Amino acid sequence: MGWFEVWKKKKAGAAPSYVYDPEIERPVIRASICTGEQVAGFKNRHTGEFHEVMLIRGEADKAQFMRMYGLEKVEKEY
Repeated sequence: MGWFEVWKKKKAGAAPSYVYDPEIERPVIRASICTGEQVAGFKNRHTGEFHEVMLIRGEADKAQFMRMYGLEKVEKEY
């Protein structure tokens, strides 16, 4: 299997790469005020630790993140 097939398989797979516990973590999109970069992930409600899941480059990526984890809304933090 060549690199392209591996890339295509990763790109097409919409299966969650991380299993989160809604009792302990909440979905968050972290956005940089300076660069505008956005990263989706989960933040621990008790410790504040953030687990990065994917880079958000636009609305399509945000929609994919929400679909992968069955989310209705995601908070944005700066």
